[in-house]
Amino acid sequence: MITIRGTEELARLEQASRVVLETLDEIEKAVAPGVTTDELDAIAAEEIRKRAARPAFLNYRGFPKTICTSVNEEVVHGIPGRRSLKEGDIVGIDCGAIVEGYYGDAARTLPVGRIDGARRKLLEVTRQALDAGIAAAQPGGRISDIGAAVEAVANAHGYGVVREFVGHGVGTALHEEPQVPNYGPAGRGSRLAAGMVLAIEPMLNLGTGDVSVDRDGWTVRTRDGSASAHFEYTIAIVPAGPVVLGTGRLGAIGAREAAAVPA
Repeated sequence: MITIRGTEELARLEQASRVVLETLDEIEKAVAPGVTTDELDAIAAEEIRKRAARPAFLNYRGFPKTICTSVNEEVVHGIPGRRSLKEGDIVGIDCGAIVEGYYGDAARTLPVGRIDGARRKLLEVTRQALDAGIAAAQPGGRISDIGAAVEAVANAHGYGVVREFVGHGVGTALHEEPQVPNYGPAGRGSRLAAGMVLAIEPMLNLGTGDVSVDRDGWTVRTRDGSASAHFEYTIAIVPAGPVVLGTGRLGAIGAREAAAVPA
């Protein structure tokens, strides 16, 4: 069942998402050659808790850390540990936080020092795909419009789209309905409506979209060993269109728009 959120719930989701985005900003400052993924995890734990929030990923279905750190050919769900980042790596950081029972969820893939042109373009295009997916999340549209927009960007550059893992609804649980695939065709699935909250999260690979899961039961990596990038925002759909939560834009939509979202 898809839950439609009222203005008070959206405000709490905005707060949780702000914690996540601020935490990602602090992690981004720390990413450098020689830093371990465990050190990044420790930063995340401190930043989330000092904002009076709780980590959303820690102990979620047994996941042992605060954030996911996915390096190079790792797509998502990498477990932080003793691994030191190296010049030229890329690292995906996925972070979640809980504030008063409401969840925020976002991710970004970051360069470690100077990276080659192919990886730099992959990061740029995956972020463009996220922007395209968000722009497609319009009231009255369909869920698959989002994935079709993401896939169109990926196809234009010859990148593989990961199909086994998808975006999702967000609210009082980390993963809610509906699922939000990163592929089309458009015009299918649930109708998009004001009050829906979605995590949109393209995962694009330099090679094919095929992936496998490691023996740890978590780490997802490309089957062909190619690099992968992952970007994610949690958005709310309001009458005028999608709003990225955590950025402060929700408070700027105005009283008339806010009143149009169910109470």
